[in-house]
Amino acid sequence: MALETLWGSGEHLLPYQMGIRALVMFLLALVLIRLGGMRIFGKKSALDHIIVIMLGAVMARGIVGASPFFSTVVAGTILVLTNWLLAYSSRKSKRWAVWIKGHPLLLFHDGHFDERSMQRSNLCRDDVLESLRLELNQETLEEVDKIYIENNGRLSFILKPKRSER
Repeated sequence: MALETLWGSGEHLLPYQMGIRALVMFLLALVLIRLGGMRIFGKKSALDHIIVIMLGAVMARGIVGASPFFSTVVAGTILVLTNWLLAYSSRKSKRWAVWIKGHPLLLFHDGHFDERSMQRSNLCRDDVLESLRLELNQETLEEVDKIYIENNGRLSFILKPKRSER
């Protein structure tokens, strides 16, 4: 009975009951994230964004009482395990990794944009130039040899070798 008073039930929770649930869910989420690996927050691939969004959405339901607490913990655990299994299997198989994570696309080379890659990545030249200014503090592509869009959506710029290196 004392546990019911502290924990509450259903969606009609008192503020302190929701606070206790939030604290417990935070600690459980921390454990799940640690078990799932820091990759979830470091790499920021589409797979990682999906797990972060879904984990937050599922676990929030347990805090507010919209779903049974234990069920949300189980669902969160399954999400983290699924993410871990997909990441592990993509380390073992290059083909699987490309299917799950994608692969970098070459957007610019030899002074020309690859229009097909630009279209596939849904980018325009202005988007690339914006990233150029933000990443390299440059306004022109004169010193750029190649531009890739990486798996995580960021643009990477490969500079031309300096004259002394040629």
